[in-house]
Amino acid sequence: MGTFFRRDEKTATVETTKGKVQGYILNDICVFKGIPYARARRFHAPEPVEGWTDVFDACSFGFVCPLFSLPRPNGELYVPHRYWPMDEDCLNLNLWTPGCDDKKRPVMVWLHGGGYESGSAIEHIAYEGENMSRYGDVVTVTVNHRLNILGYLDLSDFGDEYVNSGNAGGDDIIAALKWVRDNVERFGGDPENVTVFGQSGGGGKVTTLLQSPDADGLYAKAICMSGVWEQKPPVGEEGGKALVQSLMKELSVKRAGELETVPYSRLAAAYEKIRPAFIRENRYVGNQPFKNAFYAGDPLIYGFRRETEQIPVLAGSVFGEFSSFAPGNAERKTAGDEEQLRLAEAFFGKEHAAALAPLFREAYPEHPLCDLVRLDHLFRPATQKYIRLRSARNACTWSYLFDHEMPIDGGTTPWHCADIPYVFHNTQFVPSTQEEGVEKLEKLIFDSVMAFARTGDPGHPGLPSWPASTPELEQTMIFDDRPFLHTNHDRELMPLFEAYMKPIFDANREQITEKAQH
Repeated sequence: MGTFFRRDEKTATVETTKGKVQGYILNDICVFKGIPYARARRFHAPEPVEGWTDVFDACSFGFVCPLFSLPRPNGELYVPHRYWPMDEDCLNLNLWTPGCDDKKRPVMVWLHGGGYESGSAIEHIAYEGENMSRYGDVVTVTVNHRLNILGYLDLSDFGDEYVNSGNAGGDDIIAALKWVRDNVERFGGDPENVTVFGQSGGGGKVTTLLQSPDADGLYAKAICMSGVWEQKPPVGEEGGKALVQSLMKELSVKRAGELETVPYSRLAAAYEKIRPAFIRENRYVGNQPFKNAFYAGDPLIYGFRRETEQIPVLAGSVFGEFSSFAPGNAERKTAGDEEQLRLAEAFFGKEHAAALAPLFREAYPEHPLCDLVRLDHLFRPATQKYIRLRSARNACTWSYLFDHEMPIDGGTTPWHCADIPYVFHNTQFVPSTQEEGVEKLEKLIFDSVMAFARTGDPGHPGLPSWPASTPELEQTMIFDDRPFLHTNHDRELMPLFEAYMKPIFDANREQITEKAQH
């Protein structure tokens, strides 16, 4: 490395469309933090920020979106976090680049997880973009936007000014992509080669962009990590009228417009009080994108938009996801075959275990049978369906599964978020990734992400041949120390597994998710 740190009047200063911003150089990477890309009144569409004449100090992260409750610090071995001041003035982004020059590098725009309700662009320390920019020679951007009822509450029945309040958070992301289009070339990036990528809720936001007409032309490729799950539309596909009226009643306000000025803490408390009843009746509760003229809806329910069918998509999940926190990890190393079968029978019942066991052994021969109780049922079946339906419309849909045994508690299946540090080339920040050979797996995964960003094909010389998937053949790259390609390996297993696992998981959701330390 050359320059370790530098900041002076000539360093990392860029003229954007709104004025100059100044960051700093750290380990030869130019860093810019907290750049405002838009502004917005509560429940309204984002608007352009006013320009500035002084140089904007882009050396500190900006506010993150307010959450319903303060996060409880825990699980730092699994997913090291960063907690940050919250404010509704949160429409800002962070950018890392190897140089503010004319090289036109690929641009990676990260959409954070936390569903559509929580999280932030800097919540995970593994979201840091420095290493991705350095080792990939790309421009890395992470985006803060409105969440929960600030970003996803439909008030369209209460006036045209709220026409797309149900997707305000998505509109923020689109505004950030427009900022990238208009400015990233000055930071050494190529506005014609933008890859949107995200995990969990961030992966959901990626699929949401594909279904949002106003985002067309603002990105070229998409990566969806553990971001596809089965949803059902609310009863009668209703909008937010009843929910908003209940919220107004709870807060003793007479006009929807008054909700714009209610202190956020009161607004959030009132919403959390009335939400459970709406959930029980499968009524509209907000907190996720709203199907309307601006958003075509979940593609698994409403189909894919023709306009984005040819966007290359890399989609996948993690073997264990939340189920990695199910009981029984110790038995993975100590129990014999018969004892492991008994464990599966105790979990699923004898009849269901007998049906699942041979299918699991065929699909995952490298796993002990007791890992059957730790297999994910939330994301993998939905991702399979997504890949099957999308690949019928193109030849650029790719499938992967992260299935690396993690070095914690004597070895365990990978959990939700376990793949993020490998994607960002940031395993150095996560204690539970530290093991012999971590650099090899990190490079294999990172090189796939970079290959995809450059060409739309995630294959590279370090991997076996990796064809795109088709409806008949899901070609899944299994990422482990020795990656290998599986074709339709769990297609027969997953429908049956999902049917048997879902009621068990739902009945024990609170205990399992409490152990999901992230």
